[in-house]
This record gives sequence, structure tokens and C-alpha cells, in this order.
Amino acid sequence: MKAKKTARKAKRTTTTDALRQALADSYALLAQTHICHWNVRGPGFFALHAAFEEQYTELFTAIDEIAERIRALGELAPGGLGNLAKMAGIAEIAEDSNAEEMVAHLVEVNQKLVKSLVAVRDLAGASGDSQTEDLMIARLQTHEKTIWMLKSFLD
Repeated sequence: MKAKKTARKAKRTTTTDALRQALADSYALLAQTHICHWNVRGPGFFALHAAFEEQYTELFTAIDEIAERIRALGELAPGGLGNLAKMAGIAEIAEDSNAEEMVAHLVEVNQKLVKSLVAVRDLAGASGDSQTEDLMIARLQTHEKTIWMLKSFLD
């Protein structure tokens, strides 16, 4: 019984470690999307300004859900801008980037986040944590759609 409980705890720790990374990557994406929202300019301004706002607003809620899932699993959620940025390791976009550079950058950051989400989904599934697995599936759907939409802008 005790060995089974220890194995479950080890799997959860691995899942929560991956969740913490997904939270950091999500926060980095939120910040990068916000920079793009503030600084986008050019012929696509209105469409991109609105799209970026929709994306960072949705991300803010998602980040809270991920943090609350970490807490529900008995771990502490990471915080602090410097700590989250260090964990994410995502290069920041230059403030004076043009619209196409912004969109391309956000595609890359979303793709990095998708990798983190897949890792959590797979770990959660392997450990029988269907709540975390479901949360990651929903996040994956959102980010895969966002990537498609951003890439379509670049075509």
C-alpha cells in the first residue's frame, strides 16, 4: 500500500513539475502577446490589436486554472515575473517589431507552449490524472487553433 502511494506521489510530482513549466510558458506567452497588443501598427492594426487582446485575456484565465490545478495536486504554483521568465526561457520580442515579426514570434511561442502542454497531458494520462489530462487537452485545442489563425495571417 505504501509503495503504491509513493509511486503515485512520484508521478504526481513529475506531472506537477510539468504543470509548473506549462504555467511559466503560458505566462511568458501572455506577456509577449501583451507587448504585441500594445505595439502593433500598420495596415493590420485593428484586427491584430483585437486578436492579441482576445488571446492574452483568454490566457490570463487559463493561467489561473493551471495554477489552481497545481495547488489541487498539493504543490505550490510558481510566481514572480523574474522566476517565471527564467523558467520559460523564452526570448522577448523587440518592442519595435513589425506586425509580421510579432505574429511569427507568437507562432513560435505558442508552439513551445504546445510542447509543454503535450508533456503534461502525457504524464497526466500515464498516471491516471484525468482532470489534468482534460485541462491540457482543452489548452492544446486553444493553442493549436491560435497557431493556425496566426499562420493564416502570415500566408
